[in-house]
Amino acid sequence: MSAPHQDDIDDAPQMLDADDALEEVADGEGDIAMDSDDEQEEITLHNDSIAYFDAHKDSVFAIAQHPTLPTLIATGGSEGDGDDAPGKGYVFDTSPVVGRPVLPPSYNSDPSAQNEQKSFELKPLFTIDGHSDSINALAFTYPRGEFLVSAGMDGRLRAYQLSINAHNKPSFAFVAESQEVPEINWVAPCPSDTYPNTVALGASDGSVWVYTIDPAGDPANPLQIVQSYFLHTMSCTAGAWSPDGLLLATVSEDMSLQVWDVWGEAAAKGLTNDNGQTVVSLTGEDQRFTVEGGLYSVAIDPKSSFVAVGGAGGAIKIVGLPRLGGDAQAPVSSKQSKAKAKGAEAGGAQGGAILADLHTQSDGIETLSFSPSNPLLAAGSVDGSIAVYDTSRRFAARRHIKDAHDEFSVVKVEFVRGLGDGWLLTSCGMDGVVRRWDVRGSAAAESSNSSMVKEWRGHRGDGEGGGVLGFVQGSTGERVVTAGDDGVVLVFEA
Repeated sequence: MSAPHQDDIDDAPQMLDADDALEEVADGEGDIAMDSDDEQEEITLHNDSIAYFDAHKDSVFAIAQHPTLPTLIATGGSEGDGDDAPGKGYVFDTSPVVGRPVLPPSYNSDPSAQNEQKSFELKPLFTIDGHSDSINALAFTYPRGEFLVSAGMDGRLRAYQLSINAHNKPSFAFVAESQEVPEINWVAPCPSDTYPNTVALGASDGSVWVYTIDPAGDPANPLQIVQSYFLHTMSCTAGAWSPDGLLLATVSEDMSLQVWDVWGEAAAKGLTNDNGQTVVSLTGEDQRFTVEGGLYSVAIDPKSSFVAVGGAGGAIKIVGLPRLGGDAQAPVSSKQSKAKAKGAEAGGAQGGAILADLHTQSDGIETLSFSPSNPLLAAGSVDGSIAVYDTSRRFAARRHIKDAHDEFSVVKVEFVRGLGDGWLLTSCGMDGVVRRWDVRGSAAAESSNSSMVKEWRGHRGDGEGGGVLGFVQGSTGERVVTAGDDGVVLVFEA
């Protein structure tokens, strides 16, 4: 057989002619940098924490603090990869953490000194499991924190009993669980001493449930349903007890506010609506109460005189509550809502009267908090701002801190009880930062620099897999413990 012709061989190496190899090609534009997939971004790490807990493998959605043992912290979130990752949580103790000493000014210019200030690693005492989806709410019961409850996107409410041995070592034992709803949005412990170990929850189907945990009273049914309500027609987004634990206010995406007479105290005085369940029932059918896009936050003032609700578009409504003691006041339903009260003596207003309609902020109101000792209401918005209102002066805007969290959503605001005489406010946001404010300034001072007294960094922010999703600060505010969207819990010292 004859050998194949050379032109038929496709894989023969191609040789460059010697004359072509010596030719230079001019490039008038100069060298062009090549794109690279390995571009290195410079990241500045800043961590103010004195301790950290990093057992979570994914976002930390919920955090709770024991009411009498403030060093005992519970956190919960999702674990693992995929949308069906089971929920998981932990309990840990921050008491071993020693605060950092006050350092001289030279510390700030001494990098080696900064490296010596290492954060303390915390270890779990107990693992919260049994959920098939993310844990998004946790609470210790009042008044003594005898039980811990976890609530998940799987609709499960699970209760654990706390025991302290002779060596002051805490331990937890599973008590019972209930699953009546498709998904739980929030859990709130009842603050009443008369009705201890009681929690309320709101669900994605709009229902509201109240449970009491009593293993000793009924060992066969330790998680007892006290009440269940079904007036909301869409997801129940937030709930808050009155300070005396007699009333429960809940709001929904359907634009409704319901204030429930959980224990029958109002019914005994003839203060409930025709439904026999609520002392206030307002819906979007009342044009003065309409908030297009729904309601997402609620708080009751320390005197149980009025309730504040926040919703889409930066809307805040202030609604009067009836007195449960003294002279009886007939409730007002959505069809009977009165005009706004002229004064701010909300305690003297008829229950259900709309006292104020506030629109200082431009986007949804995610969080509300009343000062424990001053007539102040704080609101955190998706637009990144914090507004503070004077409840004694017709809810006039006292401050509007527009750049509170650099245009990232404000997740939580809460006044400090033990420091600052009720003037200090703590906030966290999706920028990954926790800040503390002194809100004694006037409305004219809107810059964050004029009122911020403390700032803590350590979480990844900028809205990309970061942000602070919640915090606890105890009764003194001396330590702040955070829940990070980056899967890390940090302990900061005031």
